Amino acid sequence: MTAPVPPPDDGLDAREALPRLVRIAGEVIAPATLLTALLFQFGRLHSAGYFRHFGVNFSVLDLSVNDHLISGADGLFVPLAGACALALVLLLLHRVVAHRLPSGPRWRVLRLLAPAAGAVGAVLVALALLDLLTDVRLFWGESEAGGLGLAVGVLLVVYAVRLVRAARGTPRRSESAELAEWAAAFLLVSVGLYWAVGSYALGVGTGRALQLQRALPTQPAAVLYSERSQSIDVPGVVEVRCADPEAAYRFRYDGLRLVRQAGNQYLLVPATWTRATGSALLIPRGSGVRLEFRTATAPSGPC
Repeated sequence: MTAPVPPPDDGLDAREALPRLVRIAGEVIAPATLLTALLFQFGRLHSAGYFRHFGVNFSVLDLSVNDHLISGADGLFVPLAGACALALVLLLLHRVVAHRLPSGPRWRVLRLLAPAAGAVGAVLVALALLDLLTDVRLFWGESEAGGLGLAVGVLLVVYAVRLVRAARGTPRRSESAELAEWAAAFLLVSVGLYWAVGSYALGVGTGRALQLQRALPTQPAAVLYSERSQSIDVPGVVEVRCADPEAAYRFRYDGLRLVRQAGNQYLLVPATWTRATGSALLIPRGSGVRLEFRTATAPSGPC
């Protein structure tokens, strides 16, 4: 009985190409610097979505780099976990098809799988590039589906091409050509994931703002005391003038909730805030104002 003939050598695979590309990229860009830049960008998009929900341009809040990095982690955690889980499932399925099935059924499955993967991948890449490079807006709108389509489409095309080469016994090409091909594929996948996670981070920021909006009535009350009148004329906020002429803070404002303190400013909204009728207040920090926090159900005492 003759031993089965192994599939032809198709050159470098991902296990060989990826470490080499990472090493080459590391000589040009420090990985820690690149990761920090990505986290910072995702954090900015997260903050943009969060504060835009309250009608505030986040650039006026003087958010620090650390603020953006922490917000970026919130935008990246779920996509990274999902991508890793999906990659693990696909690798296990490929291992079952490529190594566990008998040779006859295996090659029949692979012959059907290659054109299907190539066709689906080509369509996804074409749609993503049409959205990215033109003014045409497709059915997925501004969601992360465009970036995911580009990343998944490139992976499917590469997978289909390698299956075809293995079936036809294509001779091994030069190592430089292999690395160039893998580099282009990894770059396109990275662009797609960057695009997708960026859109996702913007949506996560908006979602976090919606969560806070629903919880505003039960959040601790932020009572604002001020030396001078702040002339706040906002529905749901009550101005109380202190009767004591010796009081350090002559004006008190009830009905507020603290959204964020950033830099030297407080971002406050009424407990009854809605996007349709609500206003957000930016109060500078300083010796002329003071915040006092109370449980949401505690009544306000005399000033």
